[in-house]
Amino acid sequence: MTSQLTSTSTSQFTSRSADPADSRRTRLKRPGLVALASLTVVAAVAGAAPGAGAAPAATPGKPQLKLIAASNSVTLDRWEESGGVYLQLGTYLSVDNAPLEFQAKRKSYNDPIVVRQILRDGKKTKTKTKTLPAGLVNDFSGLSGFLEISIKNGAGEEVLKHEGTFCPNNASGRIRPDAPATSHYPQSCSTNPWTLGSVWGVEKGWASNTSQFDYEEGVDLPAGEYTAQVGVAKKYRDLFGMPDDRPTIKVTVRQRTEEGGGAEGLSAAKSSAHHGGHAAHSGHSGQGDHHYGPRGADAPVPPALPQALVDRGTANHLGDGPGHTDGSRIAPALKPAAKRPSGKAGAPANVPKPDLRSLPAWGIAITDGEDGDVPGKDYLAFSANVWNAGPAPLVVDGFRKPGADLMDAYQYFYDADGKQVGYAPTGTMEWDPRIGHEHWHFTDFASYRLLSEDQTKEVRSGKEAFCLANTDAIDYTVKNANWHPENTDLSTACGSQDAISVREVLDVGSGDTYTQYRPGQSFDITDLPNGTYYIQVIANPENRLQETDHKNNIALRKVVLGGAPGARTVQVPPHGLIDAP
Repeated sequence: MTSQLTSTSTSQFTSRSADPADSRRTRLKRPGLVALASLTVVAAVAGAAPGAGAAPAATPGKPQLKLIAASNSVTLDRWEESGGVYLQLGTYLSVDNAPLEFQAKRKSYNDPIVVRQILRDGKKTKTKTKTLPAGLVNDFSGLSGFLEISIKNGAGEEVLKHEGTFCPNNASGRIRPDAPATSHYPQSCSTNPWTLGSVWGVEKGWASNTSQFDYEEGVDLPAGEYTAQVGVAKKYRDLFGMPDDRPTIKVTVRQRTEEGGGAEGLSAAKSSAHHGGHAAHSGHSGQGDHHYGPRGADAPVPPALPQALVDRGTANHLGDGPGHTDGSRIAPALKPAAKRPSGKAGAPANVPKPDLRSLPAWGIAITDGEDGDVPGKDYLAFSANVWNAGPAPLVVDGFRKPGADLMDAYQYFYDADGKQVGYAPTGTMEWDPRIGHEHWHFTDFASYRLLSEDQTKEVRSGKEAFCLANTDAIDYTVKNANWHPENTDLSTACGSQDAISVREVLDVGSGDTYTQYRPGQSFDITDLPNGTYYIQVIANPENRLQETDHKNNIALRKVVLGGAPGARTVQVPPHGLIDAP
């Protein structure tokens, strides 16, 4: 189903908020994105790429892999403010004879990741699988320890030795003109700690960039001349039958300053990496719209509940109760859907529906608040994600009556062929005028709460509404998962102030991450005693959205508060095998 998911977005994955350390950085990053600029060079020189070994004879259905270099030399810039160099060495893994494809999946957070290579004989219906040896992957960011990088200075001394992870989804383009025109594989590898399943692949006749690009981890190389040698680890060469090619690249590192356009150049590079970033996925940033602006630019949000825990069963004295989807807003009553020419009101029996699931919180930290929070208080910030396990996308449209402040929201339903077969009222959308948001929020999507150890008392987050977008690839192995979701660009996914209608979509296999570092969203823990608590993430809190299963909408993450006022601490125990505080 693709026709109903069309949006004006052109980027792929973003993040919903800024990192607590730097509001301009994304939490999820796509390796090697900036090296896409070398694509045309690859196509031109791939046939003459240096290499020490000859490729083995082709076997039907088995991909032929070769490490190639786009050029014999590269120039890297060392910017004053970055303090490091990013190793865009222009090396690629070329794939021919058959696609390179993997399926990585874990059964639960208590189970390790299992990676299977999918071998195709040229017919999409006939495949074989080959399970890779255990221990080759640590997470879903790719094949760990795949690359071996050695850099020597002008005196021949080795100044850097590095093992790099390889993300096959970092496809950069074709290596010959008769290769498939487009890649149907996903465009990045997930770094969300709660990912359950990924698909990695490179089309036959394509090359995938091996550079691992990360603004937080530049390499400290002073200006000067170097020689880099890049190879593939023996365990992978043996596994895939690769020759021992080790391209050598002359590297010139030059010192750059902000003078002469340097700052603008650096800013443009960062914009390309972060805003395109799963342009190529992290809070709606970046990790614009959600979080492209500074965190502190938001207007203050008044607390809806007292800081102290309140009894969950007696919250009505605080104005809470049925219809409250969060700590600050009572959801308006639903009105029957009026007949519309574009479809039928209501959801037909047995129509495919989405399955919304919550992930445990992560990115948990103590802060003293953002601009707009109450000075002198302690806050517990966190990241949260709700994802769609399918088999149908969540499609919510908002319709605005002339002069109205709110849009009426409807959920739409489609049959197995993607034909619209019905819709039902599901709440409202509201315009958020705060800088860094400035788009339409759907008001009945999720709720965040901090529970006491016995789960009888709670504090609620002031986060009240959401712009839906596919920020994270959570499980692309589920039925009907869309590897190329459309609405991933938050600056266009959620509409402008003068919009008469808005469509927001959460596609199958993808999730929507929000990091709660904006004022009024994190938990005020100033008056809470030290001890054990649980961060609760609730999807579809009032069950207004129709889905296949309402029993898997809640996730809990244990936290332990300590310290003293003004110097509070938080410990986050592992959740199964996932140690992501």
